[in-house]
Amino acid sequence: MKLLKQILILFTISIFFSACGSASINSQKIKKEEPVIIANERLEYEIIIIDIGFTSFLNSISKPEGYYSQNYLEARNRVWVLEWNNRARNLSRFNPNIYENTVDYQPTINYGYEVNYKLYNYFLFAQQKYKMNLGGGFRANRIN
Repeated sequence: MKLLKQILILFTISIFFSACGSASINSQKIKKEEPVIIANERLEYEIIIIDIGFTSFLNSISKPEGYYSQNYLEARNRVWVLEWNNRARNLSRFNPNIYENTVDYQPTINYGYEVNYKLYNYFLFAQQKYKMNLGGGFRANRIN
């Protein structure tokens, strides 16, 4: 009986220690988000956006390419670029971590649909992520 009791105690202790042991960690690699490149090679124009979450926003939340006309995108971008650049030049009033660079967007240049589409969506993304309003008659909490 004493032997059975000792075996039972050892069995209980071994189960206790095995249950307390660490489980293997699922070693899935976290996929690093790639920067979004907005470019028009013909015009030698390029913007690289490395803001975390923008790729996901562009792939899942934004309206598909072709949803907006190029004229609409250009009109929105003109307004938002002006406001963005005003804030980027006045870092004493605005967060320099958000407005690190000005955007060189000339209204007289045809950048093409893709550049305007991605720039427009970046401004939507930034307004949502940083809870800001770049103006132009849009609601502050607008997604698309």
